[in-house]
Amino acid sequence: MRTFVAVDLPVELHDKIADVQSKFNDFKFKFVDPHIVHITMKFLGDIPDDRIPDIAKALDSVKCEPFEARIKGLGVFPKPKFAKVMWLGCDGNFDKLYELINSSLSSFDFEHDLHHFSAHATLARVKYLPKKKKEEFLELLEELADVDIGTIQVDTVKLKKSTLTPHGPIYETLHEVSLK
Repeated sequence: MRTFVAVDLPVELHDKIADVQSKFNDFKFKFVDPHIVHITMKFLGDIPDDRIPDIAKALDSVKCEPFEARIKGLGVFPKPKFAKVMWLGCDGNFDKLYELINSSLSSFDFEHDLHHFSAHATLARVKYLPKKKKEEFLELLEELADVDIGTIQVDTVKLKKSTLTPHGPIYETLHEVSLK
């Protein structure tokens, strides 16, 4: 089963997320449903069902003080002229939480992350951006660079299962860890 560890964004932010996404309706991006936008802390990949209890137990050892975080700023990976992923920035104690999650899972044989961890919530995948629309995209990106979605209380992380469907992914929470 395809799994990851995440921080969910609360329902109060879903309309604001949808509003930001709507600014890009003229582009043929693959938008993430605002109800499932989240912050991926660690992608685990495909794991056998029988490993879930051990992974859940390992995640239970994560001891991090709950913290407030701000969901603010719009950006892209890898860079604006060659955007592949559009995201919302996340300011808070995410680096420390990431380290603790990685440490708790160190006895498992998960692949190491190829990129430096950068807390973000993916809004859309950019499959194709025609040259004639690129300038408009860059202007909109700059205009929304400091968009402020709001604050969240990070007090849980979730082990999630992702089932890919033609209509988008379906996420199911397998285990929830309360931060202490």
